[in-house]
Amino acid sequence: MYPRTLAVPKFLLPIAGRPFGHHLLARLAEAGYEEVVLCIGHLGDEIRAALGDGAAFGLHVVHADEGETRLGTAGAIRRALPLLGEAFLVTYGDSYLPFDYAAPLADLEAHGEARGTMSVYRNEDRWDDSNCEIAAGRVARYQKRRPGEPRDPALDHIDYGAIALRREVIAALPEGPGDLAPVLSRLAAEGALRALVVTERFYEIGSEAGYRELEALFHARGGARAEDNP
Repeated sequence: MYPRTLAVPKFLLPIAGRPFGHHLLARLAEAGYEEVVLCIGHLGDEIRAALGDGAAFGLHVVHADEGETRLGTAGAIRRALPLLGEAFLVTYGDSYLPFDYAAPLADLEAHGEARGTMSVYRNEDRWDDSNCEIAAGRVARYQKRRPGEPRDPALDHIDYGAIALRREVIAALPEGPGDLAPVLSRLAAEGALRALVVTERFYEIGSEAGYRELEALFHARGGARAEDNP
């Protein structure tokens, strides 16, 4: 997203007249969440200053700064572990998901044998490379395609961008940088990752094309919804 993110973090890029993060926090509050831990890095001070403690959204927001070293998703969650409960939702600060954000955590809490619930979408490589094989209500395989690899038809779903995890999954990781993908692959291989199928596509602002798509979505729906505004 350079040069847009040269001075403004993605989380604060304007969408329909408001910072993207405002829309996301409003959706989380709408879903019934009360506490949010934001793992921040690049231009984190700007995010902290813009959002404060989250009271304007009816939330309690805590900022977990990864510091100068980029930790990756798993590493950032591991550092924030003291702030998290026994089960929690992981979502991404550049994804907008038109679904019930409470659903993955509710599904995990209803299935005590599982260690995670991943929201998935039948993507078939339409919006990005698909990376999930689904069977019997579970993610049977989670595998990101390497550059140049042919498409695997069995991988017809994609990680939608909202995953409920049990604390033990992250607590078992060493501190320091780490990617979440190997963690999810292992859970899938162990039969411990449930699949929550979503029927409406995801949106993201990690690319210029994705940013313009989300802007178009909001404008098509008449701009920011009332519940998206603090």
